[in-house]
Amino acid sequence: MNRLPVAERREQLVEAALTVATRDGIEAATVRAVAAEAGVSLGVVHYCFQDKDELLRAMAHTITERNMVRGVAEMPDSNDVGVLMRRVVETLWHNIRSTRGPQLLTYELTTVSLRHAELKQVGAEQYRLSWGAADLFLSEIEQAAGIVWTAPRERLARSIIAAIDGFSLAWLVDDDEEAALDGLHLFAQFLASQTAPAGSTAPGESGTPAAEPAAGHHLVAVPDADDEAGDRPALV
Repeated sequence: MNRLPVAERREQLVEAALTVATRDGIEAATVRAVAAEAGVSLGVVHYCFQDKDELLRAMAHTITERNMVRGVAEMPDSNDVGVLMRRVVETLWHNIRSTRGPQLLTYELTTVSLRHAELKQVGAEQYRLSWGAADLFLSEIEQAAGIVWTAPRERLARSIIAAIDGFSLAWLVDDDEEAALDGLHLFAQFLASQTAPAGSTAPGESGTPAAEPAAGHHLVAVPDADDEAGDRPALV
């Protein structure tokens, strides 16, 4: 076995864990299975990760980072916000449908984090990063199309993630690609309608602060795992 720096070994083990979890499900990604996939001993996995929880958090972080890179690195070349939004969702949909396994794994990681109090930060971090990526995307659209958003960007960012989650999960269930893309096109039209030419007064700049989301009406809820009790996933 080649000796690798700890950082490189961790990356190797995360890749092995993602391979196992994508192929066989999150519950199958035991320490033993990950070690076998990576071709290392159990001791190597335990040396690099304190426990399975830490490994799951690293997996979630890697998936979210990759989704962010795909989401913000392919901005179409157009200054028409309607055209921009339509091309963006089509690129987004291409990425989603070509990564079915990782998409399903993302939902599995989120629901597992809701079941186990010690993993509470996994789902929360997934959403924080996703909302941040969506906010960055909205900022880039502003610059590319010369517009401002007429609704608070934070709310729009949350609505983007909620819409993507919903259409992607429905597609995983019914395998209806046309319905998913049609839904994303409609959502793109909605986003394009929430704009005004650059130089217009954006929310919160007219002396009247933008309203905060009403309690209980978040488009995507962040789990409060402190209220959850559950057993830790099996560590084999």
